[in-house]
Amino acid sequence: MVADLIVHNIGTLWTPKPNARPAFGSEMSDIREYTNAFIAVKDGKILALGESDYSPYVGPSTHMHDAQRRLVTPGLVDSHTHVVHYGSREHEFDKRLRGVPYLKILEEGGGILSTVRSTKEASYEDLFDQSKQGLERLMLHGVTTVEGKSGYGLDEENELKQLRVQKALNYAHPLDIVGTYLGAHALPKAYEDDRTAFLEQVVSTMDVVKKEALAEFVDVFCEKGVFTVEESEYILKEAKDRGFLLKIHADEMEPLGGTEMAARLGAVSADHLMAVTESGIDALASQGTIATVLPSTAFNLGSDYAPARKMVDAGVALAVSTDYNPGSSPSENFLFALSLAAIHMKLSPKEVLTAATLNGAHSLNRGSERGVLDEGYAADFIIYEADNFPYVLYHFAINHVNDVFKDGRMVVRDKQSIWEAKP
Repeated sequence: MVADLIVHNIGTLWTPKPNARPAFGSEMSDIREYTNAFIAVKDGKILALGESDYSPYVGPSTHMHDAQRRLVTPGLVDSHTHVVHYGSREHEFDKRLRGVPYLKILEEGGGILSTVRSTKEASYEDLFDQSKQGLERLMLHGVTTVEGKSGYGLDEENELKQLRVQKALNYAHPLDIVGTYLGAHALPKAYEDDRTAFLEQVVSTMDVVKKEALAEFVDVFCEKGVFTVEESEYILKEAKDRGFLLKIHADEMEPLGGTEMAARLGAVSADHLMAVTESGIDALASQGTIATVLPSTAFNLGSDYAPARKMVDAGVALAVSTDYNPGSSPSENFLFALSLAAIHMKLSPKEVLTAATLNGAHSLNRGSERGVLDEGYAADFIIYEADNFPYVLYHFAINHVNDVFKDGRMVVRDKQSIWEAKP
């Protein structure tokens, strides 16, 4: 079969092995390496790849792209972000530098609640435009699939506004955006004396989210001073009954047991986990729930990093993400997050790549189609301005991405966005 596109003269190609489930523990080091390689693409999917002769796939209309002996990996999967939001929170930066705890800032109406005010006040168009800029920066750093949460509305109208903007961006921007409804991101002050009423609002909004196909996942912030394990379990059970897949913000600051609860409910992922306990790690390993760690958040908050090394050694499937948001992780530089995962979490380059591709894809229910370079998978891949992946992590805080292909279409060339709007 003749290819639409052939990328040839690839110096080194690194990809996890195809797997119908996430890579657990030591499996995260199972990386296929090709040298002097090629990728043939047909109709947005990989037709063939390897080190053999690509001439059988060349026809009169085949576009040839020279990778110039550079490194190629699958496109990165950023599996935990809050990309749709408005405003910023640099006005809280000095408080944090002076050691004011995040939960104290939240109590004073800052933190998430500050972004809630900005997002509510923003027009649909302003919210769309700012969020689109975030997607652009993510793509320039090699992200081809991204999760996006709501959570800055905290009422039905504005939660739906966020998710509708995100759905529109899925058609208006090249990146695939997987939606998550996070109605229980914080407790509005108006509900401090009636928590049950707020929980019921969160649950009732799920029905509209499902009807309009605005999200595949439901998430909840299970944390001291936010939502208890019992409240979080109630929300997740209601979500599961409605056919949503489950995620959780758990054990970020205090080990409440949210990880164990979410694993017991069959959550696809438990995220943050800086304060996860041994029993939480055991639950992740035994139930197959993916641990999504967010090193940029720990870096920015000056907190302990999640025990990623311990989790991998215990047989957990690990994903790494940016947690891009306006407060605790205001950065779209996924490569920097991956360097932090290597340097501070002691993950090997092979483990880091698996966490940012195959396992990230599985945490978004996309593992059968993305996160791997193999025949039949989506042609999402990166050409780096580098010879090998360890160098990308070693030379930190630099954007090494040169070209990005999304579904076989070049969307970044020579570090510049070149895509045209979808018709």
